[in-house]
Amino acid sequence: MSRLFSPHALGPLTLRNRIVVAPMCQYSAIDGAPQPWHHQHIGRLALSGAGLVIIEATGVTPEGRITPDDVGLWNDEQAQAFADILRGVRTYCDTPIGIQLGHAGRKASTAAPWKGGGPLAAEDGAWTTYGPSALPFREDWHTPLVMTEADMNHVVAAFEAAARRADQAGFDLVELHAAHGYLLSEFLSPLSNRRTDAYGGSAENRARFPLRVAKALREAWPRTKALGARFNGSDWVEGGVALEEAVAFGQALHGLGYDYLHLSSGGNVPRAPIPGDQPGYQVRFAEAVKQAAPQASVMAVGMIFDPHQAEAIVASGQADLIAVARAVLDDPNWAHHAAVALGQDEGLPPQYERAGKAHWPGYGR
Repeated sequence: MSRLFSPHALGPLTLRNRIVVAPMCQYSAIDGAPQPWHHQHIGRLALSGAGLVIIEATGVTPEGRITPDDVGLWNDEQAQAFADILRGVRTYCDTPIGIQLGHAGRKASTAAPWKGGGPLAAEDGAWTTYGPSALPFREDWHTPLVMTEADMNHVVAAFEAAARRADQAGFDLVELHAAHGYLLSEFLSPLSNRRTDAYGGSAENRARFPLRVAKALREAWPRTKALGARFNGSDWVEGGVALEEAVAFGQALHGLGYDYLHLSSGGNVPRAPIPGDQPGYQVRFAEAVKQAAPQASVMAVGMIFDPHQAEAIVASGQADLIAVARAVLDDPNWAHHAAVALGQDEGLPPQYERAGKAHWPGYGR
């Protein structure tokens, strides 16, 4: 029996397999609301054969968006638009669907990648950005305002409100975004957090605000639904987040009652030497957290394209779950094809069964 295709419990939520579609920004919203693009995108991923689908980074405030084209959950109209999508998906599929909630911090107010990807100019609708310190992501980017206690209170309340809207919309899971150099990741990293108050300096102090958000989110999100967090195992730069700090942060989240820990890396400084061409290059971060918190469910991610590699990671105990992103964009049936490669039932919807790879001689051998 394949370990990758065995069931796994994330708190109150049981997944039929260990494959998770990771959040992937689509930059296709209008005023934070998902559009027809999202209907087909989410519907396609729901039929991918994965055990769980997590929708892209979703801004909890307008200024917390990465770009003007990001989805958001700061108002009821956005929640209703998501509810409409989920209601449609539930007519043909029961795949659990989650949403990642985040705040972009100093990396907000930028253009979508295919629109240049850099900081917005004033004439393009640039807005004020915030961060732990007045350090721009790059020299030519906006300099963020240093967050005050009042700013922090505002962000905490926004995460709580977004969680309640996500619940009302019908999501099965929420993932807290504390990775990739966005706001909570900025607080965690000494490269972007130069504060001298209770929120800066030591690793414990740098984790104080992210854990405050995490605790508030845990209290706002129903215990009957799953809750996880994505955070960095490394900044890939000397003087950045140390692995032992990431491990301690993961242990603290587990202690707060988080159902899973999703290990990623990078994004906090430009031009970091990230070995992103190496399949599974982030697995060691997941493995370190799993060893330190063996009772936690840990998710590995990072250029994992080969089903046999995914199987080996789970079977060896390095991680409990495998998150895939680009592989699923390239091949929306990746999980179905992985099942065939690992000797499992392909699991296609009956409407598609006659085209299944399982019927192709030699496939997966």
